[in-house]
Amino acid sequence: MAKQNWQNRKIVILGAARQGLALARYLNAQGARVTLSDMRSPEELAQARQSLSNSDIQWVLGEHPSSLLDQADLLCLSGGIPLDLPIVIEAQRRGVALSNDSQIFMQAVSSPIIGITGSAGKTTTTTLVGRVMKAFYEPEQKVWVGGNIGLPLIDKVDEIQPADRVVLELSSFQLEQMTMSPQIAAVLNITPNHLDRHGTLEAYTNAKARILDFQPPDSIAVLNREDMGSWNLRSRVKGELVSFGLRRPHGPFRGSYIEDGWCCLQTPQGVINVCLQESITLRGEHNLLNVLAAFAICEAAGCNPQAMTAGVQDFKGVSHRLEFIREFRGAKWYNDSIATAPERSMAAIRSFSEPLLLLLGGRDKNLPWQGLSELVAQRVDQVIIFGEAAPKILQSLQAAQNPVQPLKVRVVQQLQDAVIAAAEMVKPGSVVLLSPGGTSFDEFKDFEERGERYCAWVNQLT
Repeated sequence: MAKQNWQNRKIVILGAARQGLALARYLNAQGARVTLSDMRSPEELAQARQSLSNSDIQWVLGEHPSSLLDQADLLCLSGGIPLDLPIVIEAQRRGVALSNDSQIFMQAVSSPIIGITGSAGKTTTTTLVGRVMKAFYEPEQKVWVGGNIGLPLIDKVDEIQPADRVVLELSSFQLEQMTMSPQIAAVLNITPNHLDRHGTLEAYTNAKARILDFQPPDSIAVLNREDMGSWNLRSRVKGELVSFGLRRPHGPFRGSYIEDGWCCLQTPQGVINVCLQESITLRGEHNLLNVLAAFAICEAAGCNPQAMTAGVQDFKGVSHRLEFIREFRGAKWYNDSIATAPERSMAAIRSFSEPLLLLLGGRDKNLPWQGLSELVAQRVDQVIIFGEAAPKILQSLQAAQNPVQPLKVRVVQQLQDAVIAAAEMVKPGSVVLLSPGGTSFDEFKDFEERGERYCAWVNQLT
């Protein structure tokens, strides 16, 4: 693909967070005429503006006026910008094309790209794939990991060589604007999530499926045999299908599975035993599926079993994902702030056999809480509810109560109150688990800040 010529093209970028700032830097360096618009005030964005002070970029703050679209060649949306924003609707009415930093990055690089999406497990799987790929390719070829995690790779595009490898985590927010697909594309799972943004599960699924929709015939798609949301996308696969799941399927296939305590791969050359299941230190069946997904993806990318074993060895997970913090008052305290949907909290609960004190709360994403509430009633000993969604969560838990063994529930205002309450209620031999089920935006800027504050408060307990 010929490299895009951005010289003198008029580009409007909505959102001055890390993705928007990185894209503005890149396009400005390519000679584009960039306008960066954000709803926040000049005071709130003083640091961001200072970081671009050497660039010729126009700023429009406190509003997104439709006049930004006059003579605009392209409108780029940062991750949190919804498609139903008036300026976005107006852009579509005028025929102004939409894009984002991930699409422009994919247009700019000539190295092979692996793209990974899913409702849960994206970051863990992307990190694992990066570790395996680095064990296999480096130091001769560099492996770059980014996208929806870490640094936006548009910042590094000029350093990436054609022989390098790129691993991208892609969210539904990014994919719904994209008209390109990576050479290897993985959909880990699709469960109800971000319905406050996408409206329906069908619209959310279609956004995720765009990672497959523009693949060429010589591409590879990696799907989850045991998740219907992922597996039902088989009809949209343009190239070869590679799959993963706990059980080995009947008939011919290419992919990963568990057999006789081994993580195995069915490859074109035959069956390979990669590593013993007991050697994986990550907790929970969902993390076992993340490992199997990583092995299937890396086999499709040409990595050998030795690199896969090296990648998973001693991997204790990613911050804010079932992250062990400390022992206090005879209990183990865990941070699973990434759980911003009830389904993710359910996966976390199933990862423990110990008595549980669960911290639930945050902001609701218009998702059903019934399944989580029923699991909590069966499996959890004590619950502390906090944040904006507390009334909805409490109502759901009360409806699912087991009258024979009623759940101990306490409602507090904010997360710090929940930590203090947990320290008072916790029993030796149990686990205190922050796995909120809601987003962090009622109290924090993102799930990472929520997790960091939670860890700090837990470590301060005396």
